[in-house]
Amino acid sequence: MTAANKYALVGLRADSFQHPLDRNATRALRELPGLDFAIRNILGSVAEQFFYVTNIAASVRVSERQLPDIHKLLVEACRRLDLDLPQLYVQQHPVPNAYTFAMRGKQPFVVIHTSLLELLTPEEVQAVIAHELGHLKCEHGVYLTLVNLFVQAANLIPAWGELLSQPLKSQLLEWMRCAEFTCDRAALLAIQEPRVVMSVLMKLAGGSPTLAQRLNLDAFIEQARAYEAFGSTELGDALKIAHTQQLTHPVPVLRAREIERWARSREYDALLAPYRANYNNEAAGKWRNW
Repeated sequence: MTAANKYALVGLRADSFQHPLDRNATRALRELPGLDFAIRNILGSVAEQFFYVTNIAASVRVSERQLPDIHKLLVEACRRLDLDLPQLYVQQHPVPNAYTFAMRGKQPFVVIHTSLLELLTPEEVQAVIAHELGHLKCEHGVYLTLVNLFVQAANLIPAWGELLSQPLKSQLLEWMRCAEFTCDRAALLAIQEPRVVMSVLMKLAGGSPTLAQRLNLDAFIEQARAYEAFGSTELGDALKIAHTQQLTHPVPVLRAREIERWARSREYDALLAPYRANYNNEAAGKWRNW
């Protein structure tokens, strides 16, 4: 499927692809009294200025004039997910990563590290961008602000971690891991090819610019299934929980397995069906006119 004939999902709603774990974890956070208000009204403006200064001072803003090929990937992904264009910055960094920030009513932005661009193909880069757009589509900004400040500012402000109680940290990390499943789905909806999304996850797990072209995606998918099977015992499940409970993201093999499963589901097929039918009808009309 080429870029030209991928479906633009006009009218796409976040709740149509939100992962059930994300839905439950978000509901649990919303039940914490005052958290939403505190983040939006107290931390929000500080966080916005913190990230803006970092981006404008030490990153390159992507545009039609600056890295236009990457800007085009952003525009296409936004069109497919029916989303307004955020700002996009490229930042020099040796750790492959990307992140986003948005408070409702404010200017959202996405940051992508240079090492990630060096690791991935253009279509895989677009999948990463679409994943970050998923946070914006689902309005994850309120809680994502706190997680990003916790992670990004921890090295600059060592006492930052002491401002959050351990139970709240754990709950936020749990929410973040669940939200990542939703955003992987957003990446799939934009790319509309599950192997591309899974390839990104494989390269994040064990890739480098020199190794990337030698990795075997089918072998990685088998590895993901083996990881899932490992959790079928009580001990295996306990070890998996212990391994992931302090992580901001689910482990790549689990994310790959979730994407493989959802791409084959009736839910995914039903979500794309109206757009597929509309595309086919338009194509048939053009053929008749010709």
